[in-house]
Parts: sequence; C-alpha cells; structure tokens
Amino acid sequence: MAVRHRLIRKSPDDVWKILSDVERYGDWVVGTSRAALDEGVWPELGAALRYEIKIGPLTLHNQTVVRRSEPPSVLELEAHSGPLGTARIAMELRPWGEHTLIILDEHPLRGAGGALHNSLLDAAQHLRSRAMLARLARLCEEDDTSSRTTAGRPRPRTA
Repeated sequence: MAVRHRLIRKSPDDVWKILSDVERYGDWVVGTSRAALDEGVWPELGAALRYEIKIGPLTLHNQTVVRRSEPPSVLELEAHSGPLGTARIAMELRPWGEHTLIILDEHPLRGAGGALHNSLLDAAQHLRSRAMLARLARLCEEDDTSSRTTAGRPRPRTA
C-alpha cells in the first residue's frame, strides 16, 4: 500500500479545480495519455474516464470511476486495468493554513495486482505516487488554470 502526502501552496478549492479538469488528468497521473470523459460529469459520483497507459510497446486501455466525491476535500477513484485488476486511489485534501495538505492512498483491490502485491511493487508504487503528487503540485502552484477551469468541462483553448 502506498500512502504519500504533499503540501501544495494553493487552497483546497484551487487543487480541486485541477483534479476536476478532465483535460489535465494525464498531466498529473503518471503513465496516462489520451484521457477522455467516458460517462457522467467528472468528478461526480459514478463518472468515468477512459485513457491509455503505455508500458514499452504495450498499450493498455483503462477506465477510472469516481467512487466517492466530496468537493473540495475527498476524491476516491477505482482504476480498472484489465487483466491487472483494479486499484483504489483515495485523495484527501486538508486545509493547511492557506495551503492544502493532500494525502494520497493507493492500493490494489482486485485481480492480479492484489494477488501479486509485494514489497517490490510497493516501492515502485511509492515512487509513482511521489511523482504524481509532484506533478499535481506543479500544476496547481505554477499554472493559473484554476480560474479558467469548469468542473467536468474542458478549458477554453487559447491561440
């Protein structure tokens, strides 16, 4: 199980706006590309994203479903990775003064990922989680998209 945390120098509302932006999903989730809304309104309960993960020459087509959504403090997702099984990704956003302490808890739920879970995979998951939180912090702190983002809908493109 990988539990990581990071202080982000933005408010929970600002962090939530990045988490709510379908087009930014691939910018902070390590390994994903071509994320698109599959059903519902992201990140409302039951909404789903489809995306690709490339591992060397292999391309996996995955889906992530919102299992719990309490804006702007809790987002829990279930990532479906085909034959690899599913994983729970829980994010808690806590106000920390004027900033946000985000706690990320990710672990396998079902399938091969859960059956083959070991300390080596745990170590790799910690590295991935650390990178994911670093990307999220960078997006929140350096990119002023929070004022241009509408939950569940793409940002207007600029030339």
